[in-house]
Amino acid sequence: MRRLFGSNKPEEQPLSPRPEAPSGDTETVRRIIRELEQVDPERRKLLAAFAYILSRAAHSDLAVSEDETRLIESIVADIGVLPEAQAVLVVEIAKNQSDLYGGTEDYLVTREFAQNATQEQRLRTVRACFMIVAADHEITAEEYAELTQIATELGLSREELNVIRGEYKENLVAIKKMRGKTQSA
Repeated sequence: MRRLFGSNKPEEQPLSPRPEAPSGDTETVRRIIRELEQVDPERRKLLAAFAYILSRAAHSDLAVSEDETRLIESIVADIGVLPEAQAVLVVEIAKNQSDLYGGTEDYLVTREFAQNATQEQRLRTVRACFMIVAADHEITAEEYAELTQIATELGLSREELNVIRGEYKENLVAIKKMRGKTQSA
């Protein structure tokens, strides 16, 4: 996972914010921050928003599977350099917030993350979202639409999104249907 988000050295903070980042916490981010008091405040804001965005991607089909949850926990623990118990808590809060307030919070949290993250962090976040949605080896049209929306809100160009999509083209249900390879077909 560290390869996806940066160096293999745990002392490096792959999700460190840009210094000029504005503040504007949403309730979702503030709630997760309270659970991570021992982590640097700027880093935990970024981590809270990151966990929420991953949960948002997983919830794009209106259900978050156990495989998706475990993958999100693993990514959050690895990237946040958090003990497993804290990562589980962060992910559960993010999942619950996404489920309860998704329509209201999705854009706000993603916009806040985009304002505080570097371009590389935004790219890696979209890659992680694709990885999570593809945990079941299928990316539906609804899931892909949400991934596209997340990428747009994070400021990725169409070309950047196409590169990431290309890495997961074998999981796209539309392509599988064209080739006659869906599980239900």
